[in-house]
Amino acid sequence: MEYYYYIKSFHLIFVITWFAGLFYIPRLFVYQIEAFHKPSPDKEILGKQLKLMAKRLWFIITWPSAILATLFAIWLLVLQPFWLQQPWMHVKLGFVVLLIIYHLKTHQYYKQLQNDVVKKTSSFMRIWNEGATFILFAVVFLVILKSAINWVWGVVGIFVLGVLIMLGFKVYKNIRNKNPDA
Repeated sequence: MEYYYYIKSFHLIFVITWFAGLFYIPRLFVYQIEAFHKPSPDKEILGKQLKLMAKRLWFIITWPSAILATLFAIWLLVLQPFWLQQPWMHVKLGFVVLLIIYHLKTHQYYKQLQNDVVKKTSSFMRIWNEGATFILFAVVFLVILKSAINWVWGVVGIFVLGVLIMLGFKVYKNIRNKNPDA
């Protein structure tokens, strides 16, 4: 069953590229929202370019990676069905469901911004950007530790890191408000 490792490798490659897209697209949303509030012609020039960047990222990298990561994961589970009997795998699959929900909600934000509908703030998108990070940490700890409980410490660690990032964001925002070119 040597091909199992090839399938696993492809699964990991597409998981990585899927997350790369999910990490970057909210950053583009931040820039789109900020550009939307700029005066003309900056608003139109930046808006057009950022929409194009988001479209290419979303449909050339993120969606195909999500689909391929999922297909290779299913293939792995067909080859190794005993993983489905493991409690840690049940928790992992729960996080995969959360990731899919996160992806679909991000798609909703994508469609709104492509239509110049700005319902969220750039600050909200900066926080939204951390959602995939929390899921990634949980899944990596689950897969490495293969424990339905011990992954919690990794998530607690990322939560603490998230709090520190938010504090850093607040400090940066204060600096940026004092010096808009920062």
